[in-house]
Amino acid sequence: MKILFTSVGRRVELVQAFHEAAQKINIKLEIYGADTEKSAPALAFCNHSVIVPRIKNKKYIPELKRICEEDGIDALIPTIDTDLMALAQNRNAFGKTKVIISSLEKVAICRDKRFTAEYFTSIGLHSPRPIDDWKVYDAGYPAFIKPKDGSSSIFAYKVENIDELKLFAEQVPDYIIQPYIDGTEYTVDIFCDFTGNAVFITPRIRLAVRSGEVLKTQIEQDQQIIDEIKKLIKDYKPCGQITVQLIREKKTGKDYYIEINPRFGGGAPLSMKAGADSAEALLRLLNGEKLRYIDNAAKDGVVYSRFDQSIRVK
Repeated sequence: MKILFTSVGRRVELVQAFHEAAQKINIKLEIYGADTEKSAPALAFCNHSVIVPRIKNKKYIPELKRICEEDGIDALIPTIDTDLMALAQNRNAFGKTKVIISSLEKVAICRDKRFTAEYFTSIGLHSPRPIDDWKVYDAGYPAFIKPKDGSSSIFAYKVENIDELKLFAEQVPDYIIQPYIDGTEYTVDIFCDFTGNAVFITPRIRLAVRSGEVLKTQIEQDQQIIDEIKKLIKDYKPCGQITVQLIREKKTGKDYYIEINPRFGGGAPLSMKAGADSAEALLRLLNGEKLRYIDNAAKDGVVYSRFDQSIRVK
C-alpha cells in the first residue's frame, strides 16, 4: 500500500503513527511525503520524498496527479488548511487514488469562519455569533478577533474594549469578531469511514497550546460532547479524519462550537496513542475492510505532553 501526505512539513508524529499501524496489522506500507522544501523534517521519516510547487501554483495539482499515477498511490492525505479547497475541488480527478477529504460543499463551510458559525447553529449547536465590522459589534467584551479563513492562531487576538478592537481591526486581514467565551477548550478528534459513518469520537481537553497546536492534552470521554458531535456527523458526513474545536462556558456549562478542520489535526496522534487509532482504521478501510463505531475507544483521563526534537536533514 502507498499513501501520500501533502504539505507533510513537521507531521512527524502522524507519519510515525501510520508506520506503526501498518506494522501492527501486517500491511507493507510505503509513505510518500510531499513538501516544497527538502528540509521539512517529516520527510526524513517517509519512505519517499517528493518536492512539489507551492499550493497556489497552477502546477501544484497536476504534479500531485502525476506522482499518484506514476507511483500507484492508493490514498492522498492533506495535512494543512491551505491544501483543503484545492484538493476538495479535484478529489474525483485523481483516478484510482483515493483523496481523503470531505465534500467541497462541507470543506467550503470550514474555510470561512462566518459560514462555520452559521452551520453549527443550523444543526442545533451553540456558536458565538460572528460580526465582520468592528463599528457595529455590540456583543460585549472581552471579544475575539481573527481572520475569517485563518489557522494556527495567526492574527487571532482577545480584545478588552472598543479601542483595542479598533486597533486590531486595522491589522487583522478580512476579520470576524465574536464574543469571547470563558471556559474549557476542547478538541474532538473524529474519524469516519468513506461514507460518513462514525468510527471514533474522541474529545480531549486542550491543557496547553502553542500557535494554535496542542502541547498538552487530556482525553475526556464527555457524553454531552459525544452526543453533540453525533449530530454534526449525521449532517456533515466526514470522509476520514476531521477535528472540531469548542469551548465549554464556565458559567453555564454550554458548549460553544468554534471551528471544524476537515483533516488530521496536529494533535490527532495523541488520540491514536490513547486507543482511537485512526491511522490503523484508515489503512483497514483502504484494504477493503468494513468498520463499526467503537464507543470510548481512547482511554479516558490519560494525559499526553508533547515536545520538540531535531533531526539532521542535510
